[in-house]
Amino acid sequence: MEYTFSGRPKVLSYVLMAVGAIALVTGFFMYDHEHDPHNTRWWANLLVNGFFFFAIALGALFFYALQYAAEVGWSSQIKRLFEGMYAYLPVGAIVLLFVFLGATLHWNHLYHWMDKSLIEEGGDNYDVIIANKSSYLNPVFFWVRTIVYLAVFLLFARWFRKKSLEEDRIGGTSIHKLMYKRGALFLVFFAVFSSTLSWDWIMSIDAHWYSTLFGWYVFSGMWVGAIIFATILALWLKSQGLLSKVNDSHIHDLGKWMFAISMLWSYLWVSQFLLIWYSNIPEEVTYFMERIQGEYKLPFLTMFFINFAIPFYVLIARDAKRNPVFLVLTGCVIFIGHFVDTYLLVIPGTMFNHNHVGFLEIGMFLGFLGLFIFVVLRAISKAPLVPVNHPFLNESENHHI
Repeated sequence: MEYTFSGRPKVLSYVLMAVGAIALVTGFFMYDHEHDPHNTRWWANLLVNGFFFFAIALGALFFYALQYAAEVGWSSQIKRLFEGMYAYLPVGAIVLLFVFLGATLHWNHLYHWMDKSLIEEGGDNYDVIIANKSSYLNPVFFWVRTIVYLAVFLLFARWFRKKSLEEDRIGGTSIHKLMYKRGALFLVFFAVFSSTLSWDWIMSIDAHWYSTLFGWYVFSGMWVGAIIFATILALWLKSQGLLSKVNDSHIHDLGKWMFAISMLWSYLWVSQFLLIWYSNIPEEVTYFMERIQGEYKLPFLTMFFINFAIPFYVLIARDAKRNPVFLVLTGCVIFIGHFVDTYLLVIPGTMFNHNHVGFLEIGMFLGFLGLFIFVVLRAISKAPLVPVNHPFLNESENHHI
């Protein structure tokens, strides 16, 4: 069973990418030189979209490795979907590297701690807090960590895909056992890097602030994003007459993951917010004060309501987790909700109270969505949609709950 990437999906991805290209070009050349001389709005939105879709691909790689490390059988029917999703990692890495290069060369000021004058004691711009963090937050060490993160993720992704296709040709259990070991090894790296990359790439935007829960919070967002996209993709492929062995029980399990990780994200959001708000330490509450006052208040509170209340009330019932309409509609809503969450992780610390939402923001999101769809569908079209010799394939075919 193979999928052919053509027709409406291909046209849709091209249209969305064209919209995104127009938004990128017009946003870069038609910005407000007087009020935004460094084009912060353009760079900040590039970081938002670059990180959001990279995080979804990374969440897919994590879930893929988790299935092997836990010796899970039911998901073998849909493992190629996750392979297609993490095929986006190299593309996402290029976008992020471009943003980081721009920050290092001072084309943008998203990471103000990269300004050397802030750590020069006695200087007019000296910042004692950033200076005390400079052993960690400095451009050289930042780049070393970033390159290590990306190298590890890309090497594991390439290796998993290579061995998966090799298993189709060879069969047996030796490759599966090796992937089981490598899956467990990847989780060790991921456990550390998923937190530290969120500190480096996102939390350091607000360099005076920190949260010990931030890494877990960002991780839960990337995980639920990957599950949502995989669920919608599986349902769409089934509607096209593919994935015939994927039954209601598989869909139910995906729905349970969507529900469970949404609740994990909500728990971490509340835990981080309430602990900081209750302690009421000025250096800590500043982060939330920026987001619950003024123009960010409505999207900040609405985003939490969408990402918690909608999956909770819609997906708590067993039948809802098996209903394609409920899953697709709920998934689309909370997918956008988590994009807004990522937006609010970046924009208040870069744009401050000069935020705008217009064609640049919407067009760039649609463009990156089109690019992500293009890469994923193109990747899954290059191999059998269902693995041929996976040792748990029969178990997955007879999966019933």
